[in-house]
Amino acid sequence: MKIYKISLMVIIMAGILFIGASHPAQNFYKSTVSMIGATNKSSELKDENEKDKNKKESYLICIDPGHQLRGDGNSEPIGPGSPYTKARVSSGTVGISTKKPEYVLNLEASSKLKHILVSKGFKVVMTRENHDVNISNLERAVFANNQKANMVIRIHGDGSDDSSISGASILVPAKSGKFTSGIFDDSKRCADLIKNKMDNKGFEVNGIFERDDLTGFNWSKVPVVLVEMGFMSNYNEDEMMSNPEYQEKMMQCIADGVEEYFKTN
Repeated sequence: MKIYKISLMVIIMAGILFIGASHPAQNFYKSTVSMIGATNKSSELKDENEKDKNKKESYLICIDPGHQLRGDGNSEPIGPGSPYTKARVSSGTVGISTKKPEYVLNLEASSKLKHILVSKGFKVVMTRENHDVNISNLERAVFANNQKANMVIRIHGDGSDDSSISGASILVPAKSGKFTSGIFDDSKRCADLIKNKMDNKGFEVNGIFERDDLTGFNWSKVPVVLVEMGFMSNYNEDEMMSNPEYQEKMMQCIADGVEEYFKTN
């Protein structure tokens, strides 16, 4: 009986020591706190994502696929009250290799850009979604103004008499322009971000250039960036720009730049 009591005491003491060392209550508390913390972080992340989504949905992007099936040589003023005029809209250039009209290329790429921006949560309107229209450069700008767009992205292809010239170019309203000084800063910030995205993905970008002679800029009350995707007069670049994967990659860069602009602006 004595041996039994001693054995029992040893077992009890060992149990007490084990319980003291393991701190089950404390460990349970720590686990519970950890689980609650993880749940809270997950909830915070979900709330943050929801806020980001709601924020994007409050922004409207206007995409302007340059040119159209038939040009319109009638003139319109290049800016409000300006005595200087330009043709309402031209039909653009043609691919030297693909023979694809620029207005077709522009709409192909713009449609991809729209899809990407919508998938990011932005609202998007387009100045045209088919070729057989007659919408002047002035009217395109006024359309974006009336829609109360937050940003306009104009998509074009470039051309030159020198078939060796290649590379994309990004155009923005002139800082010192009579009609565009008020939208320069935001336009340039967005253009810088788009260029950075394109540079990082290996696109050849010739630079960002200010223009004070573009009707579509001068009538705009909205920050606007025009992307010349590349030279359709260059054999290799013309072929690349008609590649759907190439278009997708470039439009992704533009969309990512626009997204970062609104995140940081």
